[in-house]
Amino acid sequence: MRIVFLGTPDFAVPSLEILINNGFDVVAVVTAPDKPAGRGLQLKSSPVKECALKHNIKVLQPVKLKDVEFISELQDLKADLQVVVAFRMLPEIVWNMPHLGTWNLHGSLLPNYRGAAPINHAIINGEAVTGLTTFKLSHAIDTGPIAFKEEVTINENDTAGDLHDKMMYIGAELMLQTIKAILNNSIQLIPQALLETVDTKEAPKIFPEFCKLNFNESTSVIHNKIRGLSPFPGAYAQLVIKSSSTTLKVYRSQIVTSDFPLGKIGDLTIINDKHIYVSCADGHLSLLELQLAGKKRLSAKEFLAGFRERENLKLE
Repeated sequence: MRIVFLGTPDFAVPSLEILINNGFDVVAVVTAPDKPAGRGLQLKSSPVKECALKHNIKVLQPVKLKDVEFISELQDLKADLQVVVAFRMLPEIVWNMPHLGTWNLHGSLLPNYRGAAPINHAIINGEAVTGLTTFKLSHAIDTGPIAFKEEVTINENDTAGDLHDKMMYIGAELMLQTIKAILNNSIQLIPQALLETVDTKEAPKIFPEFCKLNFNESTSVIHNKIRGLSPFPGAYAQLVIKSSSTTLKVYRSQIVTSDFPLGKIGDLTIINDKHIYVSCADGHLSLLELQLAGKKRLSAKEFLAGFRERENLKLE
């Protein structure tokens, strides 16, 4: 079985490696073009490209997926199937090319959380369980028939980064299970239309304006938003100090369970130079990891060690 693997970030690497380590013939990978990174803006390869080169696998890096030269090169590979993990939307001429189809790993229990940010939105919505799904690509995004699912528990303080790191290895095993079933001709597909309900949730792309915190909301809503956007793109608010303000990102938080007196919405209280509490609609949230614009990400204690202001601090 000849396989072409399409993916770019760290999340895709375990799925590529598990196929290689189990003896599947990955004839090429398709990944994003190298991009400038770091202070020197030197070109940096994607994690999937680095993995492919380590295993002496051919690498294709098209700028446009409908490019005639790329399509021709892809056809010449004569792949039996394609595997997609954390890649961009494919045109039909690409996903419909191999005779055994193109198979995708998605970071949710489809049909819930179709879209670009399933891990983030599951946490933001306060889910206790999410999961992964393998499915066969079809015309509409994330709607193809389902092969396998695997549930994943979301702990109450998991961030999107924590969940991402757990799910990429579980997802790799699920993709291996899927490819083995295809090889053995034992795959059984379930149309997503049979599973849809009026409560099916979406996971659209996250834009900067969505990341702004609103302290008129409950502590649980704000806490879930902070962890659902951590480490990227990051929830933020404006830290108001006297007559000026600066952007403050918050990466970790904790709901305060004590009966600490509630101040005005958004007011900050510093406790023993170790803790930063913000007043919300129904209580306080302790801000555990923060980052001022242009500064390093710090724990609350580290942040306060270099921060002189103590009075009349507010987030809005």
